[in-house]
Amino acid sequence: MCGIVGYIGHRDAFPIVIKGLQRLEYRGYDSAGIALYDGNKINLSKTKGKVEDLKNKAKEISLEGSIGIGHTRWATHGVPNDVNSHPHYSNSGNLVIIHNGIIENYEAIKQELTKRGYVFKSDTDTEVLVNLIEEVKKTEDVKLGKAVQIALNQVVGAYAIAVFDVEKPDEIVVAKLGSPLAIGIGDNEFFIASDASPFIEFTNNAVYLEDEEMAIIRLGKEIKLRKIKDDSVAYPRILELQMNLEEIEKGGYDHFMLKEIYEQPRAIKDTYRGRLLADQGLVKMSGIEQNMEKFINANRIIIVACGTSWHAGLVAEYIFEDLARIPVEVEYASEFRYRNPVITDKDVLIAISQSGETADTLAAIKLAKEKGAFVFGVCNVVGSSIARETDAGAYTHAGPEIGVASTKAFTTQITVLTLMALRLAKAKGEFSETKYREYLTELETIPSKVEKSLESNALIEIIADVYKDSTNCLYLGRGYNFPVALEGALKLKEISYIHAEGYPAAEMKHGPIALIDEHMPVFVIATKKGHYEKVVSNIQEIKSRKGKIIAIVTEGDEQVRDLADHVIEVPETLESLTPLLTTIPLQLLSYHIAVMRGCNVDQPRNLAKSVTVE
Repeated sequence: MCGIVGYIGHRDAFPIVIKGLQRLEYRGYDSAGIALYDGNKINLSKTKGKVEDLKNKAKEISLEGSIGIGHTRWATHGVPNDVNSHPHYSNSGNLVIIHNGIIENYEAIKQELTKRGYVFKSDTDTEVLVNLIEEVKKTEDVKLGKAVQIALNQVVGAYAIAVFDVEKPDEIVVAKLGSPLAIGIGDNEFFIASDASPFIEFTNNAVYLEDEEMAIIRLGKEIKLRKIKDDSVAYPRILELQMNLEEIEKGGYDHFMLKEIYEQPRAIKDTYRGRLLADQGLVKMSGIEQNMEKFINANRIIIVACGTSWHAGLVAEYIFEDLARIPVEVEYASEFRYRNPVITDKDVLIAISQSGETADTLAAIKLAKEKGAFVFGVCNVVGSSIARETDAGAYTHAGPEIGVASTKAFTTQITVLTLMALRLAKAKGEFSETKYREYLTELETIPSKVEKSLESNALIEIIADVYKDSTNCLYLGRGYNFPVALEGALKLKEISYIHAEGYPAAEMKHGPIALIDEHMPVFVIATKKGHYEKVVSNIQEIKSRKGKIIAIVTEGDEQVRDLADHVIEVPETLESLTPLLTTIPLQLLSYHIAVMRGCNVDQPRNLAKSVTVE
């Protein structure tokens, strides 16, 4: 989950690496470090804390040099401190490495290297890896590239690495297994990063390493790409990036999260653009059209995901079963891969991930493919591992999501999954033409209705001020909006550190009702579509126990208004589309509460955006 940045070229490396690290802090921000080669030696600075702390600390070293590597960390092995921060030297001081991932057999390697006289300063698996590379280089009498290849064939785990050797001062060696790594190709210069955001202003040409590939990046020469297992030559495929600089800047907003909440009308529209042709009564998705028989003949659809993407999958379960009448099971990817699941070639597995790099979801994909299932990916990042590993898929077109707490990824995932369900429902004959067109027309209005929902921001800020000091919160919803209750609770936990739980509203009386008193805020999704009267009864149960009720209701609702302490309105829409609207107030509520509590909204403690470790 760490962020890797590197540069080799004709510019000063320091500002490029530092700025790149700041753009990658969503991947980890408990410590940071940089190593620069000034033509004679490696100058290294690293510190616990954020990249801004590193900028200050690095003033103590020479910042000269046009070769540099940097790292922003999410701790795995070893607590966040200066010593455990990356980069790490080898014992000789000739090699320096940055690493994202986990080396699972590092302890056994460390014991062997210790017997050979190596001394370790940190608790990290990364320092073990760089010394293993040095030992191979020395004992096998090989150059850096070959030493990296041999060493990586001895390790078990996941990695994206960049290694520099003072004895090969015109090159950087990089390699990947399980963690993303991109190489930006400029004019006689190369950029290395966990994703393209650190180098987008310099070049829009990039190569994404595949698993078990390594590259030797040398000044004045083409990238040399090889397979780690057998040393066979691989040929780089240069992609033209679609990202632009404005998308990864705050654009006048105080936080990325707020910017991304307000980007949702555009993101949803971009996601259905070219796919939803309401005036023609058509949904066009090439990944579905080309594999229609797989979906139509499937015994069931299995959805695997983690975190917010799992909540989107729960919404999809309702959508697919209700509209397309296909059985659906939704699984945590982390549990699915370890419980010996029953999978057949009659199953379709849909994998959902914002980053397209989620380690547990990738492992679930590989397991499903081994069992013969057809695998369809839904992700946001072009060229990501999930996009490459799946049999087919659909991008969400949300644009870069920098805030760690996911917002627009959730709504765009639901948009894609709704389009899929509608197309399959039409193919199976589950809809009349009139009903089908009604759904398409209504989906087309959702961006404007999200904009209307965002107009409640000032009211939500007032409500947030009332409940910002709460220690516990309960979120309730039914049907399509039960997953939204889970997502609302997750958002509050993630960024404000208030304990919150989401429940199906009907389950409240089977336990959680014991928690309700005059100090307990209860957020209830009570739109007029779907189980409305039942939810009203649940609200009365809360009210009779003096709970504080904050209700998300359909515009013009009076019945719930009379019962609730606070009411937030959203526009009316079809029941299956309500999650796209009801989630908006809950996102804003979490944001404002976190800001009022002085929390770091974009970089909440202990979290990172792209979870590339198990």
